[in-house]
Amino acid sequence: MNPEMNVQKNSNSGSYEAMVDGRVVGMIVYHVSRGDQRVTLSHTIVEPEFRGRGIATRLVKHALDDLRAQDLKLTNYCPFVADYIADHPQYKELVDSRFPGHATVPDRAPRERPN
Repeated sequence: MNPEMNVQKNSNSGSYEAMVDGRVVGMIVYHVSRGDQRVTLSHTIVEPEFRGRGIATRLVKHALDDLRAQDLKLTNYCPFVADYIADHPQYKELVDSRFPGHATVPDRAPRERPN
């Protein structure tokens, strides 16, 4: 049985955090330039004992939905985020065309996901 997980944005640490039983078990690190309309995602981290539970996927979805809601653009340095966007092309318009970052979104068809 998987414990309840919540995702929250922590502006003080510059991260989106996955919380289980009051413990941070995963995060996406971000940076917003002052006065900028662009957010940089640098990397996604999940504690080893919590991997394989979809935590990173939920973190990325939450972060991208948050950027969309705030009408912000994305500069991406995280390969996991790039793969997520390739599998969910509805997020591709968030990537800043002038400053896409080094982890570019692969130009491929979305991968099949198990049910």
